[in-house]
Amino acid sequence: MELIPLRPDDTARQKQIEALYLRAFPKEERKPFQIICQKSREGVTDILSIEEDGRFLGLAITINYEDKVLLDYFAMDDENRGKGYGSTALNALTKHYEGLRMIIEIETTAQDADNLEERLRRKRFYHKNGITDLGFMADLFGVRMEILSNGTAVTFDEYLELYVKTYGERMRELVKAVG
Repeated sequence: MELIPLRPDDTARQKQIEALYLRAFPKEERKPFQIICQKSREGVTDILSIEEDGRFLGLAITINYEDKVLLDYFAMDDENRGKGYGSTALNALTKHYEGLRMIIEIETTAQDADNLEERLRRKRFYHKNGITDLGFMADLFGVRMEILSNGTAVTFDEYLELYVKTYGERMRELVKAVG
């Protein structure tokens, strides 16, 4: 399995990544893809194509700041789910960012939702792959998220700082501690 960084001139790969991004994430959780690409050109984010033998399997988009990396978006293409690719890709990401504190956000499982079973499956997936709860939640653009990590300690203030330093002071209004 390979994690291939998106190059600005790789329009075919960008179209695959963007199409999956738009399918996999609810509108209220998506940042404008053009801003993600801009932040990638600035070196703030990584946009990674997850591939095996030249076949597109999924995407990972991270925000990088100091010793922290936020796995902002992670998705496998529909036809590749349930085949172990997600676990293999998460393991590859953990190795790729070895030595950094990895942060992961998931929609809360602590409240009723139309997609509660999907949320619970997602949480089980991360736990099965060694990802642990940090013990706090955040209201992220109006969506309640549980915050997880690769077993390293991260405080809410450090998590918020990552957003503020990469996307600006306005993030203090858009990212709030819950509970």
